Amino acid sequence: MSASASAPLIRARLLTLLSYGAMMSLAIGLNLLPVFLTTLSTTYGGAAGLSGEQLGRLGGLAFAGLVVGIVITGPLADRHGAKPFAQFGLALIAISLVAMAFAPTYTLLLFAVFALGLGSGVLDMVLSPIVSALNPANRSVALNWLHSFYCVGAAVTVLAGSLALAAGFGWRGSCLVLLPLPLGLLAAFAPLKFPDLPHESVRTSVRSLFTHRWFQFAAIGIFLGGATELGMAQWLPAYAETSLGFPTWISGGSLLLFSVAMALGRMVVGFAGTRFNSFQLMAWSCASTVVLFILGSFLPIPSLALTACILAGFTGSCLWPTMLAVTADRYPQGGASMFGALAALGNAGGIFMPWLVGLIADHSNLHWGLAISALAPLAMLPLVLRLRAPH
Repeated sequence: MSASASAPLIRARLLTLLSYGAMMSLAIGLNLLPVFLTTLSTTYGGAAGLSGEQLGRLGGLAFAGLVVGIVITGPLADRHGAKPFAQFGLALIAISLVAMAFAPTYTLLLFAVFALGLGSGVLDMVLSPIVSALNPANRSVALNWLHSFYCVGAAVTVLAGSLALAAGFGWRGSCLVLLPLPLGLLAAFAPLKFPDLPHESVRTSVRSLFTHRWFQFAAIGIFLGGATELGMAQWLPAYAETSLGFPTWISGGSLLLFSVAMALGRMVVGFAGTRFNSFQLMAWSCASTVVLFILGSFLPIPSLALTACILAGFTGSCLWPTMLAVTADRYPQGGASMFGALAALGNAGGIFMPWLVGLIADHSNLHWGLAISALAPLAMLPLVLRLRAPH
């Protein structure tokens, strides 16, 4: 291959790798806040501390920013291209970290947290279609790699924040410690040419996609994939501490291990390349995750139950990115708007399942609450088999 012929391939690989790094930046916006909740309570609430509602409002606004970013960016990226939104998302994350670090009041902190979530939502919207367009021959591999770096970013954010706090930097200094990542990526993206997304004249509209039975099943599938992933992730530390009897440091570490397991699962799919059939992979993932959810909920030995919960992160990790990939393969002209609709549905599953787990726990206990999470991969299994059918 000549140098001139290989140059586009090298640029595509470089932009793909930088997109993986941007996914780590996205993870900052969704995983930084939990590290600081106790500190923020005393900083802004004085001796009495902030109320639970005020602390919950911070997390709620971060997620609200994420959803707003996803919803508004999809159609705009189809119209104006992905590059300005990738740069805007990174810039907004960087600005928000600085704003959080220097926010003098709780009200200004709320604005900063919302902006941090908004920047994450903008990035979340454009990174999947960028990587999909750059890797049309192996979308499942590339998207699993992309989403594995969200898990890596989550682990790095939790570790960096915790270590910075332990080192005496305070939570404000911890925000600044993470600043070089989005700033460095913003500079690295600047000179690069991004792939074109499907133009409006050839793009399949989201409204049209929802008239297709296959897409309807895929949309339900990614909702269930999000529910599978986030139901366990949101409740694992509380389950480990209150139901399995582990100390706080182990309970908190279980979420870190769950994130690492998810990252490894997606990397395994990435390393395997096209050796796995995507639909068979998701079917095995659904079945094994159901088994691990049940074992994690009811095994009488706490250490084995916790291990099963962590391993469920590995087995369930491929569901979201692989469903994105097979849908992009089926509808290559769906554009960023299609990815936006799927991301919104996946996040909706992530809202619904943690709520349902809590509801069941209130009426029974967390063992049964987490067991209910198994309904998501169980319901997804026949959907995946139906989507695999020839068309």
